[in-house]
Amino acid sequence: MFTALRKIQKDKEPTEFEESVAQALFDLENTNSELKSDLKDLYINSAVQIDVSGNRKAVVIHVPYRLRKAYRKIHVRLVRELEKKFSGKDVVIVATRKIIRPPKKGSAVKRPRSRTLTSVHENILEDLVQPAEIVGKRLRYRLDGSKIMKVFLDPKARNDTEYKLDSFSGVYRKLCGKDVVFEYPAAEA
Repeated sequence: MFTALRKIQKDKEPTEFEESVAQALFDLENTNSELKSDLKDLYINSAVQIDVSGNRKAVVIHVPYRLRKAYRKIHVRLVRELEKKFSGKDVVIVATRKIIRPPKKGSAVKRPRSRTLTSVHENILEDLVQPAEIVGKRLRYRLDGSKIMKVFLDPKARNDTEYKLDSFSGVYRKLCGKDVVFEYPAAEA
């Protein structure tokens, strides 16, 4: 039972695109010696292809929340190899998180903070920009009432993430419905 289908675990039948992503992970496990041991126990929940600005596309891979730390260890190498396989597409890895509605009045059930809408959206933002760290956020209100969030990324990871900034904002808009602009803070002299 060593097939690509064990690299994707979901309740429904996987789509053709999800099977191609699972096949790419399976191929990497078999051919890439440095990723083989790390990829052995890892799998994905789903994969989606999103149209980002212009003619660019992004591949969003949803991984189980419990495996996110294992994926973070090999994130840079894995994304580099997957971007080679899906040429011309930016690959983004996001943990699958669940939002729970607020409890009804008078209910004794408490909702964990990690399941609130705000917390889930912030954590998705952190997952998106993974090799880089977020060093600051600004929320800008325009005169027409619309909001834009400016996210400042760590300049140390500029080489790994600079070409993906448009993809990051397009994917975040698709997943969370919020407009985000990614920037690097101006260097202080």
